[in-house]
Amino acid sequence: MINLPPLNTDTIWAILNEELSDDTVNQLVWYYLGYRYDKTSQQWNNEQVAPEWRQDYPEPPDFIAHRPPTVKLTRSIPAANKQLLKEELGFKGYKVGEFSPTQARRATMANWLLSYLRENSGSMKASLF
Repeated sequence: MINLPPLNTDTIWAILNEELSDDTVNQLVWYYLGYRYDKTSQQWNNEQVAPEWRQDYPEPPDFIAHRPPTVKLTRSIPAANKQLLKEELGFKGYKVGEFSPTQARRATMANWLLSYLRENSGSMKASLF
C-alpha cells in the first residue's frame, strides 16, 4: 500500500474532485474497513475486517470498478449519515447527465469515509473544522 493521506475534509474533497487516484481512494476505504497488506507473505490480512465484509470480500474489493461492493458500502452507512456530503461539506453533487459511474462511486466512498470519521471521532466539527 502507498502512504495514505490523512482522513479529513481536504482528503474527502480531493476524492470528490478526482485529485486522488482511484487506487488511493480504494486503499483509503480498504484501510478503514480493516484490510491490511502483509508485505512478507504478500497476502491480505482481513482479521480486522467486520465479518459481513470478510465473508463477502476476503480480499479488498475494487469499489471503483465494480458496483456490488459499492452498493454494500452504501447500505453500511447509517441512515443519519447518508447526506453528510451535503450537510457537512455543502457538496452539491454532480450534474445530472454529466457524471460517470466512477464519480458516483467516488461520492459513495467519500460519504462512507466521512461517516466513518463521524462515527469514530466524536464531534466532526470539533475534529475537522
